Amino acid sequence: MLAHLPLGSGREFDRIRAIVEALGPAAEGIGDDCAVLPVGGVTLAVSTDVSVEGVHFRRDWLSMEEVGFRATASALSDLAAMGADAAGVLVALVLPRASANGDVTAVMRGAADAAVQAGTCIVGGDLSSGPAWSVGVTVLGTCGRAVMRAGARAGDGVWVSGALGGARAALTALERGTDPGDARAAFARPPLRLALGRWLARHGATAMLDLSDGLAGDARHLAAASAVRLDLDLDRLPLGPGVAQAAALAGMAPARFAALGGEDYELLVTFPTAFGDADAARCIAETGVPLARIGTVQAGQGVQLLLGGQPLQLPGFDHFA
Repeated sequence: MLAHLPLGSGREFDRIRAIVEALGPAAEGIGDDCAVLPVGGVTLAVSTDVSVEGVHFRRDWLSMEEVGFRATASALSDLAAMGADAAGVLVALVLPRASANGDVTAVMRGAADAAVQAGTCIVGGDLSSGPAWSVGVTVLGTCGRAVMRAGARAGDGVWVSGALGGARAALTALERGTDPGDARAAFARPPLRLALGRWLARHGATAMLDLSDGLAGDARHLAAASAVRLDLDLDRLPLGPGVAQAAALAGMAPARFAALGGEDYELLVTFPTAFGDADAARCIAETGVPLARIGTVQAGQGVQLLLGGQPLQLPGFDHFA
């Protein structure tokens, strides 16, 4: 039987722990970005994600195609975090009875766009009515070498892909009723990192997860799963578009603003010390995605954040906080 991975703190994860305890032997291998199942000589990676109107999106902020793309990209990000290839996508839609057929097909066009960009297609789903829109996406993939959250070891370097904080910058602008500008794409059409995830897996990544709930929170889950401490220097964070301006309006340092932001769907990954700047340069040459080293794995537990050389405590996003 597969062991359940330790999870970081927070009410959402307290509920997951309670579910695992209640299910007992009927639950297996819970706690990573995907369920990893050996099937006939193939390692199958499976994950599911749901986007709920009023919680994850508002229709006055996003087109219906963007709703579908964003929901599907969120689920596909879990495959990227395992170093998996996408093999298929299923979409379960809940929609108000009075919804127009054009809205339904627009959501599915957006979902299909994300699936095709990931190298796969829509293979099924479900359709139901309800009080508000909900887009449930299940993704299927295969792994050559699945990179779990539990492999980081003391001495490893901690790296992050792309840039952080752009989705939060867009969200804060939308909440203010202002134009998000260049940051809008980070929120409406987040990046797909499957090719990058496979590259990282091939080049020796020891642990990996995707940043959906913000660096400050998600890093704790990798640390808990690997039974290590992550020392992260926020001054090294690569910052997304609009972050400096949004942080200034919020009265905080840009790096702090970015570390609190969720839904960037970048990858947090650890590598042995031999992986260095030359390897990061090769990564951007071969995948088009930059990597930045932001810290080190240490013996211990939890996450230590530094900003301007000073310790900093930050929460991660919690649905039930």
